[in-house]
Amino acid sequence: MRWIRKNLVVFAGVLCLAYLILPNLVVMVFSFNKPNGRFNYEWTRFSTDAWEHPCDVADMCGSLGLSLQIALYATIGATVLGTMIAFALARYRFKARGTTNMLIFLPMAMPEVVMAASLGTLFLNMRVPFGFWTILIAHIMFCLSFVVTAVKARVMSMDPRLEQAAQDLYASPLQTFLRVTLPLVAPGIASGALLSFALSFDDFIITNFNAGSTVTFPMFVWGSAQRGTPVQINVIGTAMFVIAVLVVVAGQLLSGRRKARA
Repeated sequence: MRWIRKNLVVFAGVLCLAYLILPNLVVMVFSFNKPNGRFNYEWTRFSTDAWEHPCDVADMCGSLGLSLQIALYATIGATVLGTMIAFALARYRFKARGTTNMLIFLPMAMPEVVMAASLGTLFLNMRVPFGFWTILIAHIMFCLSFVVTAVKARVMSMDPRLEQAAQDLYASPLQTFLRVTLPLVAPGIASGALLSFALSFDDFIITNFNAGSTVTFPMFVWGSAQRGTPVQINVIGTAMFVIAVLVVVAGQLLSGRRKARA
């Protein structure tokens, strides 16, 4: 019992990790399945056909490319705007600072369907045609809060004496920002950017309200699930999961090497 109490946190962590990874493992296994009918819910036999021909399903790769494009543009827009807002909120004092903090937090606190319906109503009243640009605007607005939160926390944890030391060594404001401030804030910016990309690529609710006839990959998956789930969807899901894991592992290895050198 003493050993169990001592390692209780480890057991809880392993159970949570297994709970999170199990659905991804199921998707990975069923990406090698050869179903008899339309639905890929029961294991039949091992096959690599879906991996060899991932674009055999009509319009799937087109929707995937569209989702990747929107996620990339939304990440760039949200990261640039969010970083500037985070510096403004962390470094400056102005009258509307408290209100701005509250407004930035609202998209994270409210249900997605509320923001999606509100944006859809706004676009309708302004007679903006639904499509690529309405999805992109909605995704940038949704991802902005997460970037601001990540970067702001990093900026507020910085030691101001480092920038003061650079100024004492006759560094210009631009040199101080590029050589001192930006490298220190870069992990927060990278975290916000990666989170924005994942949220934008995976989003369905906000996209569904503001897409019109445009079909992104999550919307394609939702529509396919009602007619029959192709194995290629599991292939794309597995590939995205593996890529995400590799990115995280590479980041951890680089961070470990930098700490070892320091």
